[in-house]
Amino acid sequence: MTSATQILEELKPLGSDSYKRVIFKHGVKEPCYGVKIGDMQKIVKRVKMDYQLALDLYDTGVYDAMYLAGLIADDAKMSKADLQKWADKAYCRGLSSATVAWVTAGSKHGWELGLAWIDSPNPQIAVAGWATLGSLVSIKPDAQLDVAGLARLLERVQARIHQETDEVRYQMNSFVIAVGSYVPALTETALNMGQQIGPVMADLGDTSCQVPFAPDYIAKVQQRGSIGKKRKTAKC
Repeated sequence: MTSATQILEELKPLGSDSYKRVIFKHGVKEPCYGVKIGDMQKIVKRVKMDYQLALDLYDTGVYDAMYLAGLIADDAKMSKADLQKWADKAYCRGLSSATVAWVTAGSKHGWELGLAWIDSPNPQIAVAGWATLGSLVSIKPDAQLDVAGLARLLERVQARIHQETDEVRYQMNSFVIAVGSYVPALTETALNMGQQIGPVMADLGDTSCQVPFAPDYIAKVQQRGSIGKKRKTAKC
């Protein structure tokens, strides 16, 4: 049985200072080895899914291990307590909007926790909430989605987005794009909402990240005929 300690020993020599400098601009902090996601995939292919190992890796507090935990997590086995613990420990967007959100969306608790988290005063948990809901619409069949509830969430975004913190604002904008791109019944609503919201500004630090204009992004998805095409998994 592979242990978290063994995985850490395997990850450490794969890190690079140059990649660390890049991800540190996105809020990552020590302890971190600076392992690229492509190099993590070699471990993912070998380990596949491992519920306990994922929990143990996340608990190490090492960023690379925490990110890897999300890639090997058995989403269906994750309890609400597990997911809440992960959300509470997510200190940057790489963890809150990716690792936590992807695993939560793939679990049985995605909708419930996503709705709860968007009300959190902690910006990182709120980011996890909006990212979870955006990931959900990308993987769940429309028949399993609360379309009316999603429409109400779009209205909430329109009413509040410009008053939110930068990272939450960025993720709310991404939610509008996700709904417009993956839920055909709400594409026109998302386009209209995006126009009313207007350009979204968010200071994401010394990074190359830009906030896309939601209507333009959704229009590009329309042009390539991909509206409503779901993904097999939110993870990447």
